[in-house]
Amino acid sequence: MTADDKHTRTRAIIRKLKRRFPDAGCSLTHRTPLQLLVSTILSAQCTDARVNIVTKDLFKRYKTAKDYAAADPDELAEIIRSTGFFRNKTKSILGMARALLENHGGKVPQTMEELVRLTNRLKLTRNKDAVKIERDLMRIVPKKEWTLFPHLMIEHGRATCQARKPQCEECPINTLCPSSPA
Repeated sequence: MTADDKHTRTRAIIRKLKRRFPDAGCSLTHRTPLQLLVSTILSAQCTDARVNIVTKDLFKRYKTAKDYAAADPDELAEIIRSTGFFRNKTKSILGMARALLENHGGKVPQTMEELVRLTNRLKLTRNKDAVKIERDLMRIVPKKEWTLFPHLMIEHGRATCQARKPQCEECPINTLCPSSPA
């Protein structure tokens, strides 16, 4: 498949998904990149609605990466308990906060979200490495769509293209997907 074919197919995918998900956007309530990162960690195996309930109090208590890094693990675990897998999520949040402090001055780096599963299924990239995937996507996704594209992929992944059981027959982009049997 040539680069021009991928560009054309990617644009068609974006058009169809925009029609299917006109309100696509992040459903996690956040005001800062750090809040979004914490919410994303909490969202594993949990609904966004539950995460938004939990983060209402969490974000009042912890405002910076330094606050999270200094948090009492038991206290943090209790606050996020209802999101499930709270022990692992506590470790992840504390580790993330320490890494931000050590490697990025406490700030969240601004990069495109990792879109491994869907971008590979759609054959938009063959890479597994997030940096290489981002590079590949930046070549084929129009720059004006960089912010919206991850949200469209997330909505599509939740609604139709689930990891274990993709619903190819109902997929609005099945004619553009090389992995679709439909």
